[in-house]
Amino acid sequence: MSDAERDFDVVVVGGGMVGAAFAAALSGKGLSIAVIEAREPARDWPKGEIDLRVSALSRASQRILERLDVWSRIEALGCSPYRHMHVWDAVGGGEIHFDSASVGQADLGHIVENRVIQLALWETLEHLQDVTLFCPGAISDMERAGGVSRLLFTDGRAIECGLLVGADGRDSLVRSLAGIETEGWDYGQKAIVANVKPAERHQETAWQRFLPTGPLALLPLADGRCSIVWSATDARAAELMAMEDQDFSNALTDAFEARLGRLGVDGPRAAVPLRLQHAKHYVQPGLALIGDAAHAIHPLAGQGVNLGFLDAAELAVALEYAIAHGRNIGGLWALRRYERARRGDNMLMLAAMDAFKRLFGNDHPALSTARSLGLRATDRVAPLKRLFMERALGLGVDLPPLAAA
Repeated sequence: MSDAERDFDVVVVGGGMVGAAFAAALSGKGLSIAVIEAREPARDWPKGEIDLRVSALSRASQRILERLDVWSRIEALGCSPYRHMHVWDAVGGGEIHFDSASVGQADLGHIVENRVIQLALWETLEHLQDVTLFCPGAISDMERAGGVSRLLFTDGRAIECGLLVGADGRDSLVRSLAGIETEGWDYGQKAIVANVKPAERHQETAWQRFLPTGPLALLPLADGRCSIVWSATDARAAELMAMEDQDFSNALTDAFEARLGRLGVDGPRAAVPLRLQHAKHYVQPGLALIGDAAHAIHPLAGQGVNLGFLDAAELAVALEYAIAHGRNIGGLWALRRYERARRGDNMLMLAAMDAFKRLFGNDHPALSTARSLGLRATDRVAPLKRLFMERALGLGVDLPPLAAA
């Protein structure tokens, strides 16, 4: 092997939030780990600036990040707890309200900028002796034979590994090169993201209104602003993106029924195409997919990165189990343990979010009446409401050790 080539036990392609969390979770297990990432995260940003990309982290995700010793850094960089959630239907008028105190929790989760999460994780990786960072780095191809993957970089370098982990997003090159097919569909929608200043206090509440053209979510930030995720049909999204700030603010305020007074857009807007996508397989001999490389979900419940963190934690524990039993970490004995633990749960969540999207995106009078009655009934049935809250919080019993209470 030339000086340009090195052997690693595990190579992670994609050093974003999920890939970095997996590498950190695997550290200390006696393995050599490499992470390939195109660019380092931002190290600083102007005071008062809020990234357009934020995540609503569940309690399970928080536990994972705490056990990876990065949560305190995230708190120092800035995160925003939310203690209530209020959801209502634009057509039928049904509403439901969730309160963290009713399940004995201090909050329902935290709104955190993606760049904050990634920086905290990246700083951790930089100090781990068993992790090598190839950044900037990008692969162009791979060769797989005899249980070994040889990755070819765009700049001519190459490295080899016994286990390749694809954490490179929903357009995963690793998945494509491995020939793993996906199933799913485009929603014909875009999610418009922006930051806004409400005239009234957001009350540490995550708000969501279901409109016939797609859900509108307002996520509370610590400084009083809100991050919005407005999912709309392609045609409606094009109209909204073409508006001047004042007109967009007016349309947003109307869509939100002015429940927090006028919502003034504060900064740029962006639009992201939405689709449901699920890999037909998560693993092959010597290869595993995690995060968006394995599954892409509608953002209406903010579960995307939370599912990814659970993937990372479950794959790490499956590999640890293989090591403890003297098994090959790249063998299907180990990798199918991970796939069994995650693929079914992820499929259920994808199906549930797709069903919610279709149910609340239909303005048929009978259906709108039925779903509004369902919201009101759920709001009044404490055990059912608690079940929904516990699921959203990530308080289930069947969680990997990093995420368990």
